Amino acid sequence: MIQQSIGFDVYGTLVDPVDMGQHLEQLTGTKAKAFGQLWHDKKVEYAFRRALMQQYEDFSVCTLQALRYCMATFNIELTEDEQRHLVSEFANLKAFDDVIPGLINLQEKKHLLSAFSNGPEIAVRKLLNNAAVLPLLDHVISVDDLNTYKPNPQVYQYLMKRTQANTENSWIVSSNPWDVIGGKAAGLKAAWIKRGVGEIFDPWDIEPDLIVKNLVELSEEIDA
Repeated sequence: MIQQSIGFDVYGTLVDPVDMGQHLEQLTGTKAKAFGQLWHDKKVEYAFRRALMQQYEDFSVCTLQALRYCMATFNIELTEDEQRHLVSEFANLKAFDDVIPGLINLQEKKHLLSAFSNGPEIAVRKLLNNAAVLPLLDHVISVDDLNTYKPNPQVYQYLMKRTQANTENSWIVSSNPWDVIGGKAAGLKAAWIKRGVGEIFDPWDIEPDLIVKNLVELSEEIDA
């Protein structure tokens, strides 16, 4: 068995970024679900825009600015303390149920496992430690080291450099189609975690090497 170097997206792949329901409900009531989804989508959009503009700020800035966009969209006022509290709760997101057993299976197969995130390394380490995922990983790698964001090809090349891997044995695993496409465009193998039945992969004529429902299924398929 050839050791594979597997880079896992964090938000949406290892932990659920929309799982802020109990905190949002206290502040936004019945708008919590829609607010949470828009917040997630908008902070990703802001990261894209900053990368294209070459106006980098770390992901916490994108997160806060996206929150303020949502506040204006839903006409909800939050104090500075309430905003800071909401942002801080991203450190307490829970891992999806399949993540720990899936990582254990991959670890037992001696694959090299890395978290690979748009978030700053310190914040990602704290999040993954709180979610009991960190001990199962060999590396935590952040785009913050390069002052840009996925899907810039440089960040996928940096993943390979940090893990001393190459395009033959390096994977990107993500629930985000744009991340999968970015990894494939940079020459990596890629697996799409299709967490929702109705989710659609972007029709870009770039297809993932694997499509699986969760990390347990990934661990059974990746070197099959």
